[in-house]
Amino acid sequence: MLIRIVQLHFQEDKIDDFLAFFDTIKDKVNSFPGCLGMKLLRDLDTPTSVMTYSHWENEAALENYRKSETFGQIWPKIKPWFAEKPQAWSVTEHFNGFEIKD
Repeated sequence: MLIRIVQLHFQEDKIDDFLAFFDTIKDKVNSFPGCLGMKLLRDLDTPTSVMTYSHWENEAALENYRKSETFGQIWPKIKPWFAEKPQAWSVTEHFNGFEIKD
């Protein structure tokens, strides 16, 4: 499993536009083949900063999404709203203290 974290900083007057748009596409991304789930997190101190946190079956599944028509419709729409260049990390899990313990 691959975990993808993407940090996005939006212009102050565009964050509400992004959140409204996100609500229209979240299910499409979340149900994309190979996506095992996604969260949108918002920074408490900087409300114009959000992070997507998603789990993917593998790197190929993420790459299929990044080359998809879905991504091709989302990214060009939100890119002009950025205040800073996005940052992204692909990571694997070393420890998960949130797992249910027996």
